[in-house]
Amino acid sequence: MEISVLGIDLAKGVFQLHGVDAFHRAVVRKKLSRAQLPEFIATLKPCLIIMESCIGAHAWARKFQKSGHQVKLIAPEFVRPFVKSNKNDAIDAEAIVEAAIRPNMRFVSINTVDQQDIQIIHRVRNA
Repeated sequence: MEISVLGIDLAKGVFQLHGVDAFHRAVVRKKLSRAQLPEFIATLKPCLIIMESCIGAHAWARKFQKSGHQVKLIAPEFVRPFVKSNKNDAIDAEAIVEAAIRPNMRFVSINTVDQQDIQIIHRVRNA
């Protein structure tokens, strides 16, 4: 099982994973708890990990990069068109991968802790 692209649908307690090989065939469909996710990622060979951009995704991205993976974040509005049927976490993880493998997809840059702190200050001021 060689994972080329791994899509992760982030949630509060349980994360849904969808991994494809170099030919874009599904090789992994998994549900992991918050505690299990870092262990699973650490055991993987370096691959491309894709997540929808949210405040927590930046922290996970930095952690996964330390494990040697290439990580990209994608805006949720770019994933929505690839959801095939009724929305659930497994279908969302698959849609994240589908969106990410498109040749002209645009991605969100991963913020540092300092950049996220500044964003929070700006949001508090605007509220």
